[in-house]
Amino acid sequence: MWTEEQEWETARAAMVKTLIRYGIRDERVLKAMTRVSRHRFIPSPSISPEEAYGDHPCSIGYGQTISQPYIVAHMIEQLELEPGERVLEV
Repeated sequence: MWTEEQEWETARAAMVKTLIRYGIRDERVLKAMTRVSRHRFIPSPSISPEEAYGDHPCSIGYGQTISQPYIVAHMIEQLELEPGERVLEV
């Protein structure tokens, strides 16, 4: 029997595989996308792992969305960040 956390981790791993298929190559970006729990930024208690980690924006309320994972990964990859730099995507 799968735990809820395993379902989120599996969905997150599938998202990262999709990012790789779409051409994201920076290992640091992929590692960050693997570590960040995207579903915790989506205020819907009924959102499924597939919805939260699918390659599309998700509503966060008030007419706003959390960006599509590919767009976030692509933008961060293009920044060519140096060690110690951080990004806040708003």
